Amino acid sequence: MEDRRPHLEARPRNPPANHRGPMDGELPPRARNQTNNPAATNHAGRHLRASNHPAPFRQREERFRAMGRNPHQGRRNQEGHTSDEARDQRQSQNDTRRRNDDQEGRSHRPPWSSDTFQQWHTPPQKPGEQPQQTKRLGYKFLESLLQKEPSEVAITLATSLGLKELLSHSSMKPSFLQLICQVLRKACSSRIDRQSILHVLGILNNSKFLRVCLPAYVVGMITEPSPDIRNQYPEHISNIISLLQDLVSVFPASSMQETSMLISLLPTSLNALRASGVDIEEETEKNLEKVQAIIKYLQEKRRQGSLRVDTYTLVQAEAEGEVESYRAMPIYPTYNEVHLDEKPFLRPNIISGKYESTAVYLDTHFRLLREDFVRPLREGILKLLQSFEDQCLRKRKFDDIRIYFDARIITPMCSASGIVYKVQFDTKPLKLVRWQNSKRLLYGSLVCMSKDNFETFLFATVSNREHEDLCQGIVQLCFNEQSQQLLADVQPSDSFLMVETTAYFEAYRHVLEGLQEVQEEDVPFQRNIVQCDSYVRNPRYLLMGGRYDFTPLMENPSAMRKSLRGAEALRHPRINVFDFGQWPSKEALKLDDSQMEALQFALTKELAIIQGPPGTGKTYVGLKIVQALLTNKSVWQINTQTFPILVVCYTNHALDQFLEGIYGCQKTSIVRVGGRSNSEILKQFTLRELRNKREFRRTLPMHLRRAYMSIVTEMKESEQKLQEGAQTLECTMHGVLREQHLEKYISAQHWESLMSGPVQDADWVCVQPSKHSMILEWLGLGVGSFTQSASPAGPENTAQAEGEEEEEGEEEGSLIEIAEEADLIQADRVIEEEEVVRPRRRKKEENGTDQELAKMLLAMRLDQEVPGTTAGPEQATEEWETQRGQKKKMKRRVKVELRKLNTMTKAEANGIQDVWQLDLSSRWQLYRLWLQMYQADTRRRILSYERQYRTWAERMAELRLQEDLHILKDAEVVGMTTTGAAKYRQILQQVEPRIVIVEEAAEVLEAHTIATLSKACQHLILIGDHQQLRPSANVYDLAKNFNLEVSLFERLVKVNIPFVRLNYQHRMRPEIARLLTPHIYQDLENHPSVLKYEQIKGVSSNLFFVEHNFPEQEIQEGKSHQNQHEAHFVVELCQYLLCQEYLPSQITILTTYTGQLFCLRKLMPVKTFAGIKVHVVDKYQGEENDIILLSLVRSNQEGKVGFLQIPNRICVALSRAKKGMYCIGNMQMLAKVPLWSRIIHTLRENNQIGPSLRLCCQNHPETHTLVSKASDFQKVPEGGCSRPCEFRLACGHVCTRACHPYDSSHKEFQCMKPCQKVLCQDGHRCPNVCFQECQPCQVKVPKIILKCGHKQMVPCSMSESEFCCQEPCSKILRCGHRCSHLCGEDCVRLCSERVTVELKCGHSQLVKCGNVEDIKYGLPVKCTTKCDTTLDCGHPCPGSCHSCFEGRFHERCQQPCKRLLICSHKCQEPCTGECPPCQRTCQNRCVHSQCKKKCGELCSPCVEPCVWRCQHYQCTKLCSEPCNRPPCYVPCTKLLACGHPCIGLCGEPCPKKCRVCQPDEVTQIFFGFEDEPDARFVQLEDCSHIFEVQALDRFMNEQKDDEVAIKLKVCPICQVPIRKNLRYGTSIKQRLEEIEIVKEKIQGSAGEISTSQEQLKALLKSKTLFHQLRPEEFLILQEKLAQKNLSVKDLGLVENSIRFYDHLANLEGSLEKVHCGEQQSVRTRLEQVHEWLAKKRLSFSSQELSDLQSEIQRLTYLVNLLMRCKMAEKVKGSIAEEVSSIRNILEKTSKFTQEDEQLVQKKMDALKTTLPCSGLGISDEERVQIVTAMGVPRGHWFKCPNGHIYVITECGGAMQRSTCPECQEVIGGENHTLERSNHLASEMDGAQHPAWSNTANNFMNFEEIHRMM
Repeated sequence: MEDRRPHLEARPRNPPANHRGPMDGELPPRARNQTNNPAATNHAGRHLRASNHPAPFRQREERFRAMGRNPHQGRRNQEGHTSDEARDQRQSQNDTRRRNDDQEGRSHRPPWSSDTFQQWHTPPQKPGEQPQQTKRLGYKFLESLLQKEPSEVAITLATSLGLKELLSHSSMKPSFLQLICQVLRKACSSRIDRQSILHVLGILNNSKFLRVCLPAYVVGMITEPSPDIRNQYPEHISNIISLLQDLVSVFPASSMQETSMLISLLPTSLNALRASGVDIEEETEKNLEKVQAIIKYLQEKRRQGSLRVDTYTLVQAEAEGEVESYRAMPIYPTYNEVHLDEKPFLRPNIISGKYESTAVYLDTHFRLLREDFVRPLREGILKLLQSFEDQCLRKRKFDDIRIYFDARIITPMCSASGIVYKVQFDTKPLKLVRWQNSKRLLYGSLVCMSKDNFETFLFATVSNREHEDLCQGIVQLCFNEQSQQLLADVQPSDSFLMVETTAYFEAYRHVLEGLQEVQEEDVPFQRNIVQCDSYVRNPRYLLMGGRYDFTPLMENPSAMRKSLRGAEALRHPRINVFDFGQWPSKEALKLDDSQMEALQFALTKELAIIQGPPGTGKTYVGLKIVQALLTNKSVWQINTQTFPILVVCYTNHALDQFLEGIYGCQKTSIVRVGGRSNSEILKQFTLRELRNKREFRRTLPMHLRRAYMSIVTEMKESEQKLQEGAQTLECTMHGVLREQHLEKYISAQHWESLMSGPVQDADWVCVQPSKHSMILEWLGLGVGSFTQSASPAGPENTAQAEGEEEEEGEEEGSLIEIAEEADLIQADRVIEEEEVVRPRRRKKEENGTDQELAKMLLAMRLDQEVPGTTAGPEQATEEWETQRGQKKKMKRRVKVELRKLNTMTKAEANGIQDVWQLDLSSRWQLYRLWLQMYQADTRRRILSYERQYRTWAERMAELRLQEDLHILKDAEVVGMTTTGAAKYRQILQQVEPRIVIVEEAAEVLEAHTIATLSKACQHLILIGDHQQLRPSANVYDLAKNFNLEVSLFERLVKVNIPFVRLNYQHRMRPEIARLLTPHIYQDLENHPSVLKYEQIKGVSSNLFFVEHNFPEQEIQEGKSHQNQHEAHFVVELCQYLLCQEYLPSQITILTTYTGQLFCLRKLMPVKTFAGIKVHVVDKYQGEENDIILLSLVRSNQEGKVGFLQIPNRICVALSRAKKGMYCIGNMQMLAKVPLWSRIIHTLRENNQIGPSLRLCCQNHPETHTLVSKASDFQKVPEGGCSRPCEFRLACGHVCTRACHPYDSSHKEFQCMKPCQKVLCQDGHRCPNVCFQECQPCQVKVPKIILKCGHKQMVPCSMSESEFCCQEPCSKILRCGHRCSHLCGEDCVRLCSERVTVELKCGHSQLVKCGNVEDIKYGLPVKCTTKCDTTLDCGHPCPGSCHSCFEGRFHERCQQPCKRLLICSHKCQEPCTGECPPCQRTCQNRCVHSQCKKKCGELCSPCVEPCVWRCQHYQCTKLCSEPCNRPPCYVPCTKLLACGHPCIGLCGEPCPKKCRVCQPDEVTQIFFGFEDEPDARFVQLEDCSHIFEVQALDRFMNEQKDDEVAIKLKVCPICQVPIRKNLRYGTSIKQRLEEIEIVKEKIQGSAGEISTSQEQLKALLKSKTLFHQLRPEEFLILQEKLAQKNLSVKDLGLVENSIRFYDHLANLEGSLEKVHCGEQQSVRTRLEQVHEWLAKKRLSFSSQELSDLQSEIQRLTYLVNLLMRCKMAEKVKGSIAEEVSSIRNILEKTSKFTQEDEQLVQKKMDALKTTLPCSGLGISDEERVQIVTAMGVPRGHWFKCPNGHIYVITECGGAMQRSTCPECQEVIGGENHTLERSNHLASEMDGAQHPAWSNTANNFMNFEEIHRMM
């Protein structure tokens, strides 16, 4: 497809400026400064650490870190600049046309067509095109930007196409320059638009504005005479200094020269201004000194050679002995941390006193949090480095890290968040990993990759996790910014060791960056949080007092009247929130005492801590607090701005619960930010849903919409280019590349050797390499080489390649659903708005594209059954076949070889002469060398597209944040998980929530909580319970010894900050609550509601602990445990409780380990346990249920209890049950833990612990059953006891089950005993099962049928009159045949006996007797007699009498044609006059490829270079062009495998015959020169026959005079067409070219087809009668002509159809002149013709045309005869007999032959006088005489409305009106248009159209026939 993008040189360097419009500088919606964009080019190398960094840098660094990046990391390449040509090229590309071209390309060809592939590898030349005019950014527009927010300014400038043009001028007015500096400074002050600022600064860095305009402006200050202007200079100098500071911070290397010059000029100008009396602010001078210090420092580094690229990192040096500032510490581990086992500086979290300062507080938590994820990685890598010599490294386990071997970075992929990389690792050491539940490689986990023992390493996070991919060793990673620079040098063949740390790094990263960004003075509540002052103030927004309305909080607002005193209070329900006496009562608010206290405390203190032990209603109180705040939002909101309440929860589930509660009182203005919500109610409030609402899109500011459109377009373009290259890279790993794609990387000598084949291999003769990829044979993947002695992959490699995962044995679908732990963890990690990264392409489209690309690139694909071959169908029978085992072995070998790392060096490769002499191992090493070169080249090509896409994706992410900011600012409640709050911290700083409520606050690390708060926060409410689950730390040492696991909630409680504890638990029955009080909570009281719970049915105790000593089992993968004994017991107990008629939703099974979770699942089929919840304890905090079954798992001889010794976890586990709890565990071992010891003591005191659980039968209360193991439950099989039920059922039987408490009334029980009820008087009993309904008695008894007297066996319950007698009917029908029905049925109406009748066609046929009479009266019968006609082609007709319309329309001949086509194939179509184009696969091929089109289609010429070369000559033409070198006649110097000289020629494939070893075969005379001693031979590649070269040369080049057929030369021996032979390539190409010309003529040119198509459209349009009578057929032809890509054959079919339908329409129209009684028979015949015409066909055969014309002639004669008969008043005597004889001929059913036509013609001529057809009142002869006398051509005769005839002379077109002399009607017309009431008088001259008409010259009719009409 033509590429319409402009030429590089077509773009003017400086496009003319547009005049300013109403909105000066309004910018188009696309920005294209991509190449020039500093953010678009990556930087390489690791961060450098400067040792002598001056102090002034720190503040600047911190401001850039606030934007989320290292302040000195730019986006420039090593040179720091891009060429002007590249910039101009990107700037000049026309957006609209390129977008159209892209869409066109996608719709008309697949992305990986060979054309696209070629274009991608060779950049196309772009034809010139008018460049897009860029609108200038004018003065007014820039002035308007100063009134905007910094964010809008930054995005607008970054999106503008005019910014680069604006800054490209070398001179401008000072006022304009000053305005530009102001706007640029404002843009750079934005805090959340990092990428946009980088883009703008990048344009500034490479502009004349910086190099020329600013220096000239600064110098001009010295000579400025105007005092007013001089007084303005200090402000402008401040702007310039700020810009220079930003510029040098981002681009320290590339901006050095320009900034140095400006900085050197500024002091002179400042001094001059100061001397002239201008005041210079001290701040300006300080900022100048800072920049001067930076410049000086950088100049020194440049002299040292360490400042080369913009990635140089400026880090402040610390004084000796001083601790490094946490703000300067990198987030990721450094080289020194990984390699040096040094203990980092850490302070413990102070939990018993205050902090020294806020700075120390932030520093402490930053270091602890960073160490929590760095230490496992550091210590793990150190242990790994020490273990490298260990032979069993792959089997060794490390505590802190997980290791993956042979990891390879395969290919980049586009995602919505940027570039991710597909990485593949070795899965053999991980066979036991259950990826569905494994915590390995979870989303957000950090991995470190190294290929050199961690001398260098890459950091990445997991961006997508699909367990199907993980089973194959594939994961998607997103590399960090520093590592992205190093990826440019990574090849797919590089093997890495990949190390994973278990921490959720993304959460760490966001929080750590937040702690670095926050300033000390911005931390809220420092007096309480840092200084630990116990006095808590009132919220600032209540300083002026606050009056609250509590009416909505009360379920019964009328109760307010009782609570409030006075009539005034009733009218105004708002009360003073600080006066608790005015508050409604706790009863009115539905609160207990402690809940009431908590509500009052939360609403009146700026820092409120509410502790809620289990079941005390923490969430309930929290919702009351939110409801109160929302009801009274006027108190804490500002009228001009909305500040939402921020609700933060630790888990998604808790967030859903809390927001659903808020939804009860607030239906709108809620926004949820977190993982995927399971709540249908809340899905409408997610960011994704709100963002996609149409009304929101409409309300977005215009600058965001423009930026969005621009960036989306750029992303799509970069994505398409990147995907093409990425697919190529991935494809190279899935098979063996075709040699033509590697030719560029193979030396000429190696190429010639490879393509020549193994000259010394005697077995080579068994393979025909011309039909296969040569490289497959060379690599030992062909049959010949496969069976040779080349050693295959060794046994170890075979085993290595096998590595297949074992399939799980259980039926997954039959077990209950349990949320996988990996999914649960990932659900809390992934923010729904940033869904798990997936490829942006559709799977179906991707698979199709990949398949097409692999087919083109690979000679052998590992996903195919057989290796690729270029042989066509003709050779299919000759191709070699391989056994299934060999195929697998071959694929296994290829997989192993492609995974190997060792390659041949280039030096070793250069020393090789013949590549076929290498052993198989060396061949693969050489192949891997070529492959690596190919991969490296491909990688280089797509690198720039990676950088471009990454830049645009980052810009898009910033735009998304802007959109989200608009949504959050309009909300009243924003709910976030802690992960979401960390990721959205920058937005939260902008949203500025005044009130923050943290639910589950005791589970959140203190650093997470602090990072969530902004300086705008005036009210913080923490709700939680520090005595339940604590925050989870990664490092135990930090958790315990440095107090990292102490949350802010717990720490504030410990330092005596006031808090309220909820004291009444509303969940647990007292027996269960006794486990918590006093062991965990000192004075937790029971609410009265928990005293009313019913007893648990079927068990003697509502609480019981079953103790045992059965050992646990450790799970090899995952550090988890399981206990089979406990699992079986709990499952049986669960089933027992279900038998007590408890609902599944009332029971939850809890366990302390994930391993036990899936052990339980395997025992719980969904049929029995559907609805039962199974969870680990940690994931069930905040939940409750009626009955809890708890499995504690741990039981071992070592006494290890794991985290069962942690009081917080014990608290959660024991506090989930409401009515009943049953626990099983090794209590003897647990008793060693003090807390468990006290709990067990309490249990023993109350007889609630023991080795056996006592079950009580509900039906027999005195019966008890003890159960201590799962098998004991067999004693109570139905949930009761072992006694039989003995219940007497309604049917009288006894219940067969054992005692069962469910279905006590037995309404659902189905009795399976035989039913004994008597059904009839004869005593027959019911045969059904008892529970089934009894049916009428079906026992058969003999009865006499009254109607006929026959004796029949009749069902007992049926009367004789209802029964149908089964005897055969004995009655005789009228036709004489016997009735075929049964006696009890009505006799048949139509006899079905088969009789022979004679049909109208003359044939005899068997039909049903009942149809004989109908046949006599015209009932159509399909005659099946075979048609005996011989068709025109000579073959017998394949049809029957009926299908051939009784001989009138014969079926098409189905005999195969077998004529030889121009392509040398035999025609496979059925017999036809003209053979259609060949539909077989084209056999034309060359050494590069094979044509895959249909043989009859035009071939695409090969554009690869011709490979015909030898030591003496080389062709320089393209493969499809005639060669420009002569054939070489120098004898070949190679030796055959037998050691004798080759008998071939130089450069030609060596013939496989030897003159010495096979003299008879070689010297056999064919042409006559074969026996000469110096004869040389050529072997034909198509058939392998050999010929003497001179004779074959003459044969191939001669052109015989009598040879008129265009065809390929064929082998003189076997007649196989010669298609592929380099020596005779010119001759073959010439003949192929002639064949292509013939194909083109057959197909027709596009122009000719288009012209014919239009002519046929006009012809069809003119057939008005056809349209009127046959609209459906007319529409079909019209639609056919409207189609595109019609062929000549299609047009021929349409033209013939139009002609025939038109004739039929004319005949149908003539029936009006036929007597009414005769019309129907003619119409029936016409319908038969129409039916036949409507059959689907590609064309009319000659037989069909002949049949159709004959039938139309017959019908024309018939209509003509009937018309004559109507014209004559009476037809009598001999005339009647003559007419009858003619009708007999015309109405017979057989074909209308030529003899019939002659006879009819003769008889019709005789009737002309007696039966005239004109109806003109004159004879036919008189009519002819009149027409002849007038001498006018046809079409001049017309008739008035009353049928009077007149003539129009001259052209025949009506030019004037007149009146008929007979009847005075209007005749004639005007402007060649006839009056509508007048008509053509075709009866005068037989014309079918007027002489003046559009169809006059296009009409074809049967003139002779119509002349008679």
